[in-house]
Amino acid sequence: MKRINQTWTILLMLALSAMLILAGCGNGSAGATKTAEATNKSTSTEVKTAADQTTAAKNEEKTEATAGASAAGSYTPLEQLQDHYDIVIIGGGGAGMTAALEAKAAGMNPVIFEKMEAPGGNTLKSSSGMNASQTKFQAAQGIKDSNDLFYEETLKGGHDTNNKEMLRFFVDHSASAIDWLDSQGITLDNLTITGGMKEKRTHRPTDGSAVGQYLVKGLVADVQKQGIQLFVGADVKEITQENGRANGVKVIFDGSSEKTVSADAVIVATGGFGANQELIKKYRPDLEGYVTTNQPGSTGDGISMIEAMGGTTVDMDQIQVHPTVNQEQSYLIGEAVRGEGAILVDKTGSRFFNEMDTRDKVTAAITKLDNREAYLIFDSGVKSRAKAIEQYEKKGLVQSGETPEALAQTLGMPADTLQAALDKWNAAVAAKKDAEFGRDTGMEHDLSAGPYYAIKIGPGIHYTMGGVKINNNTEVLNKEGQVIPGLYAAGEVTGGLHGQNRIGGNSVAEIVIFGREAGVKAAEFVKAKQ
Repeated sequence: MKRINQTWTILLMLALSAMLILAGCGNGSAGATKTAEATNKSTSTEVKTAADQTTAAKNEEKTEATAGASAAGSYTPLEQLQDHYDIVIIGGGGAGMTAALEAKAAGMNPVIFEKMEAPGGNTLKSSSGMNASQTKFQAAQGIKDSNDLFYEETLKGGHDTNNKEMLRFFVDHSASAIDWLDSQGITLDNLTITGGMKEKRTHRPTDGSAVGQYLVKGLVADVQKQGIQLFVGADVKEITQENGRANGVKVIFDGSSEKTVSADAVIVATGGFGANQELIKKYRPDLEGYVTTNQPGSTGDGISMIEAMGGTTVDMDQIQVHPTVNQEQSYLIGEAVRGEGAILVDKTGSRFFNEMDTRDKVTAAITKLDNREAYLIFDSGVKSRAKAIEQYEKKGLVQSGETPEALAQTLGMPADTLQAALDKWNAAVAAKKDAEFGRDTGMEHDLSAGPYYAIKIGPGIHYTMGGVKINNNTEVLNKEGQVIPGLYAAGEVTGGLHGQNRIGGNSVAEIVIFGREAGVKAAEFVKAKQ
């Protein structure tokens, strides 16, 4: 009898253990998105609604944004909304969150209104890195760079049409922006190079991964650590004013509830209009039908609101088409892949242009090809140095082969042509001279370490260089060039800095440099008013 009882006891323990194991497996196998949802649900008092998290998980765009911020927690519930803030910040991307942190550091009570279901904006999609010159990380690696060289190369890249005053401020404040991020726990000490540059000044996370998600995750964590209110699903429709001074906003929450929130200053950081096909068609009808790398919220709202306040715009027809975009998923393939040694070939397997020339020129070369399509070709060495490739693999964008011949077979191109292109390229790397196309950067490593990889790409609408006019204090200007009191703007919503062509890596630098300035100057304005 005793032996029977022991047997039943053992069986019962085994059954309970099995149930626990199955429960654990069920939670673990759900993947990163469900893990993020579970984290949010465990702090449900801080989450807007569980339904919003579920909706975000169903949409890949929203899932990325949620994953980028979920580790830092969730967002401010509507019941905590105040009637008045020192500074209202429209847009929860890199520029908006940076501005909020600097405003808070200056003793302000700022708030961020983000119209999408999670913060990040186009910053989340940034891949290559952040450009800066004369940084401590360059010095530590023996890279001799200068602000003057950074200025000259950016001016040349913009075809000498950049706002020179803004550009000078930009390059001279780039190193301090890297230091500031580092002080916030966002370290960008891995260096690479982008098109149009002669020195390694593109700063990435330590592991070489894509900069965007790392930056957004860090900024969201810092915003929440500082107790800054961040509302999502908060669609600002109008900037209010009194006697020509910005004094608040009208905002719709979750598509229904409208509130008027007053403020002593307003910062607009809503991004560009690369996802607004009507505006694209208006300013660049030749780009109608091109895919866009922009997140759905990049519709130019801030520009419209600022124009209604009397602000003016510049360079609205200057829209950058990025040369390397996967057409099926409209997904940007960052310049760092080429910077680490990848080459471009056409569908016959032949190289056709200097891969590290400026974006507009590389785009023009690809546009001339059959069906505007080409392939990025790289080896395992490039893959190990450009960690963003892991992200592209997860999306199913990367094809591979153990040898160049196997890769060519996979791509349906002549193997001998692709092999010849690789042989010529490897010889050019060894000689430190690209006699065919004049490339002279991103040539530290040849392509000889299998397996070999390819990503099919074509041009896509990427960045709107045009936007509202500001001065170096990020104050918005009217048509007469006068400051609109209490109104500031930073990031892609502004125009003038990049001229006719943006250098890769300069957009992340812009949002941090001018986002910081907007927070500082708006705070100074509020203090002077008090």
